Amino acid sequence: MTDVTIYTDGACSGNPGPGGWAALLIPEDDPDATERITGGDPHTTNNRMELTAALEALRALEGPARVQLHTDSEYLSKAFNEGWLDSWQSNNWQTSSNSDVKNQDLWRALLEEADRHQVDWIWVRGHADDALNIVADELAVAAMEQFT
Repeated sequence: MTDVTIYTDGACSGNPGPGGWAALLIPEDDPDATERITGGDPHTTNNRMELTAALEALRALEGPARVQLHTDSEYLSKAFNEGWLDSWQSNNWQTSSNSDVKNQDLWRALLEEADRHQVDWIWVRGHADDALNIVADELAVAAMEQFT
């Protein structure tokens, strides 16, 4: 099993509005082989772009991996680290206030992809001093700008 560090970010101009996502995939054994992937949507939300970045990063891995996935999205990191996903699933995809969980399609796909790997979900402060988070943010903004 390979070790991979991933940095993801999503961006949106308006919420909803045009959005972009990006991920850096950094193989532990060969950092020079870092892969950058990006994409976007002309009408989306910031949360959808954050989730899509993580989903597409995990999908891009060829086989099972030990992953340290860095995100500045508390929505994403807390869903995995604080048991939100477990609660939502046990409540038939309802929140604690009995409303439908948003972005279920992406959450379900993320759960499926995460099951292929050993993922540590690591929250980083956005727009701070983490150089790789800044690169992911710049790539996500550039992907978004294709739709503005």
